Amino acid sequence: MRLARLRTDDGLVEGEYRDGRVATEDAEYVVGEDGTLAPPCDPSALYCVGRNYAETLAQMDYERPEQPDFFIKPPVSVVGHGDDVPYPTFTDELTYAGELAAVVGERCHRVDERDVPDVLRGFTVMNDLDALDQPGRTARKAFDGSGPLGPWIETDVDPRGIDMHTDVAGERRQEANTELMLFDPYEVVSFLSERFTFQPGDVVAFGSPANPGLVEPGDTVEITYEGVGTLENTIVEPTAED
Repeated sequence: MRLARLRTDDGLVEGEYRDGRVATEDAEYVVGEDGTLAPPCDPSALYCVGRNYAETLAQMDYERPEQPDFFIKPPVSVVGHGDDVPYPTFTDELTYAGELAAVVGERCHRVDERDVPDVLRGFTVMNDLDALDQPGRTARKAFDGSGPLGPWIETDVDPRGIDMHTDVAGERRQEANTELMLFDPYEVVSFLSERFTFQPGDVVAFGSPANPGLVEPGDTVEITYEGVGTLENTIVEPTAED
């Protein structure tokens, strides 16, 4: 099942996504006509794991971590599928990274790895945007719009063997499978749950395969995880409001 949220003239609605429509208990909405897809959840935080693919370690000359290496993005990072992302005014080196992400379904803490599937609502896709020339991981990754998320939550998928690819301006930039992760999704969620009490809607992202690269205004980034969905956003020139 795909769970989606839609921005409509009547406000935000939630339901099951089927063939371009979002069905609630008492209505059905056509995506694009009756509203646009919103981020599929409202996280209190996005817990993001880096350096989780061996190819990425080799490309970036990183050492292999002994445990998941993580950082946190704030709620203001989140934008939805199809939303434009203003190019940050404070950087000249903006990069993309196509990541699988889990959405937590209930308040939980210290979850055993074997019990992780029971506390997750499902999986979605995230673009970990990074202002590469900024000092320190928080300055690079924790800014407005740095975590596009969507298009929906897929509730019925095994995250441990999913093919993925990322296209930027129509060019294939990334291609991998989640079985190449150093720490699998269930292991990561369990590890982080020892340190944080997760809230419903919180997001855990599992890192990007090799070959993240630069994006420019006008570039459309499409990130696909098979069986989950395709997240698409366009990088645009900032306005005075941005």
